[in-house]
Amino acid sequence: MGRHVSCAMAAASILMTITSAQAADWPTQPVKVIVPYSAGGGTDTVARAISHRLSEKWGQNVFVENRDGAGTAVGTEAVIRSPADGYTLLFSDASSFGINPHVNPKLRFDPRKDLEPAALAVHLAPVLAVANEVPANNLAEFIAYGKANPGKLTYASPGVGTYTHIAMEYFRHEAKLDMVHVPYRGSSPAMTDLLASRVSSYMVTYSVFDAYEKDKKLKILATATKDRLPLRPDLPAIGEQLPGYSIDVWFGFAAPTGTPAAILDQIHKDVQEIVDSADFKTRFLQPQSYVGGNMSRAAFKTKVAEDYEKWGRLVKLAGAQQQ
Repeated sequence: MGRHVSCAMAAASILMTITSAQAADWPTQPVKVIVPYSAGGGTDTVARAISHRLSEKWGQNVFVENRDGAGTAVGTEAVIRSPADGYTLLFSDASSFGINPHVNPKLRFDPRKDLEPAALAVHLAPVLAVANEVPANNLAEFIAYGKANPGKLTYASPGVGTYTHIAMEYFRHEAKLDMVHVPYRGSSPAMTDLLASRVSSYMVTYSVFDAYEKDKKLKILATATKDRLPLRPDLPAIGEQLPGYSIDVWFGFAAPTGTPAAILDQIHKDVQEIVDSADFKTRFLQPQSYVGGNMSRAAFKTKVAEDYEKWGRLVKLAGAQQQ
């Protein structure tokens, strides 16, 4: 019996040594970052900016692959089904980690068991924008118009189960509005219809709307964050009109469960160095009202678990569960 135990312990030790050695050499080949949204949206833009700098750090090509659909489930599952070797990573928001599982109980995976959070990259600045044809120039007017015209206002989302979908259902519930959800396969087609006034409103990170607002092609009414944005102190928070309303949205990296801890630690360390760098803050984060993650891997894992519960309550509140 003792001999068998000793052999098992020796085998485990050898396996750990091999795994540690592989992790120490990582990466020795290109790394794929899967974004579960279409190209051109906020998630994609941030993923590409950070991946470019990771390529420089790692001396390997880090390329972004967009796999949209099913409220981030298509891209998320693609990562989960990949080898746990650090060469296929997920870059997503809370939709993959804590929203879609509540919206779609028939998912073939459980992000709590099948994903290992690696690094919280940035906190976003989600804002509510409306099409120019909507007769409202501020949030109060938008709500008043919606109440006077039940069922006429629509809102876009990059898919059922995305943070935009649930955040807008949360908004609709708090404002007591009858609005119609129009889901798209990603942010780009949603923006196309918003600019053409084929959909009334859209909530996504500020940087997606900024240039269009400057060109007077849409109107940004309010921020969904708890406080006003440092970059746009003139923009009221939705919570000022609807007390208690706020959402915390972030983008982060994750890997399939089973990925060696040393690789996850390396990803965390390098992502943290990038978002903490003065150049990246000045050139990328600050102009878009993003805030660097600045959170340990353990703390990020705890936040993912807490947000899973929080978004679950919002999904239930919004009545957004699929049957």
